[in-house]
Amino acid sequence: MNGLSIAHDTPDTRDRAEHLARQLGLPLRRPDHPDGPVLMVTPERLELRQTGPNAPGPVYVDFAGGRLGYRGRQSSPRNEPLARAAGLKKGHRPEVVDATAGLGRDAFILAGLGCQVILLERHPVIAALLADGLARAAEVAALAPVIERMTLIPGDAVQWLSGQRADVVCLDPMYPHRDKQALVKKEMRVFRTLVGDDGDAAALLDAALGAARERVVVKRPTRGEPLGGRAPSHTLPGSSTRFDIYLTPFSPAGEKGRG
Repeated sequence: MNGLSIAHDTPDTRDRAEHLARQLGLPLRRPDHPDGPVLMVTPERLELRQTGPNAPGPVYVDFAGGRLGYRGRQSSPRNEPLARAAGLKKGHRPEVVDATAGLGRDAFILAGLGCQVILLERHPVIAALLADGLARAAEVAALAPVIERMTLIPGDAVQWLSGQRADVVCLDPMYPHRDKQALVKKEMRVFRTLVGDDGDAAALLDAALGAARERVVVKRPTRGEPLGGRAPSHTLPGSSTRFDIYLTPFSPAGEKGRG
């Protein structure tokens, strides 16, 4: 995101803002500076804000409130398509790597259902937002056991996966879009401006297939092409998205559903 800087809105948050500015290599600006996107340190949380006319609201990570908090409380393997796609079943909670962690929503759902989840996020600003959300959620007694099952590792997923193994690897890459109506959510608009498309998504799928013991799960738009043009073993359809499932030769279900 061109012109991104860091600001704080109270004197008490100045030290943290200065630390983040050094850590991320971003300029620290006055809180009242009106121009450009800003990573704002508030007493409550870290927010990514866009400024100017018609700017969307702030983007931040919140595991306790809103729809995600409600969804986490109501989740079960039966009513979560992601859980079914990842192979959760009675007596089996796979170790999962979310290789495109983003704001951590999918990882939070899987951790809430009992999985140990590693979150990989290569963009340092998104990783900072995610770390902030995890730290705040860890202080909520009801969420602490879930957050303990979530481990954030900032860095490149292709490199990390090349030397690691996990039961399941989940991917939700950004994809080149043609439909102007496809990016209505403020998070997606900000994400595309900040990180662009995932041009190495096919390489990421290759790395995931090399690391997964059981399966790779790829979230795709319902009418989108398979990632890298590689047909999955089978799919789990949905209204706006689907899950493409790539079973590995070592999967307990490795022969089921292969085409």
